[in-house]
Amino acid sequence: MNDWQKKSPLDWETYVNKLVKVVAIEKHEYEGWVLTVDPVSASIVLAAFLEDEKVSISVVMGHAVQEVEILKEGDTEMKQRLSRIFAPKESKAYSPEELEKRKNDLKTWLETNHIPVTEQGELGRTLCVAGVLTIDPPYGSEQCSSSNEIILSRVQGLVQGYLEKQQ
Repeated sequence: MNDWQKKSPLDWETYVNKLVKVVAIEKHEYEGWVLTVDPVSASIVLAAFLEDEKVSISVVMGHAVQEVEILKEGDTEMKQRLSRIFAPKESKAYSPEELEKRKNDLKTWLETNHIPVTEQGELGRTLCVAGVLTIDPPYGSEQCSSSNEIILSRVQGLVQGYLEKQQ
């Protein structure tokens, strides 16, 4: 087990969103922005930005890592750019205020239609419908979750219909 593999996840987290140079076995060198480090294998996921807004993703296996050198700290803009790499194209980022409004509007609409709904979770961000279905931010039909497929399907249909009327 090498020194890199002996580090803890908290140690690895300090490398996230930083430009690094990784020296691996057989003198291979990799450079890129650290997206994440796998806590089981210690493998490093690197992103390198190419021309035309394209991104190259590399994974350096944890057992091959010999040295990791931080070259540059990531600023706020770079952190946002890195967080959007794996976001679906159609995904829209919502401000906390927009999310709160979406939650409250959906909750009000559900209550108006006599559907029992409560807020749950530490910050009250998750809506719970009839105690058997949850809706997480950003409160669309895709964020509905339930072990009861019939209820899931019906509530997803209701939420989808509600959202289509809002547009």
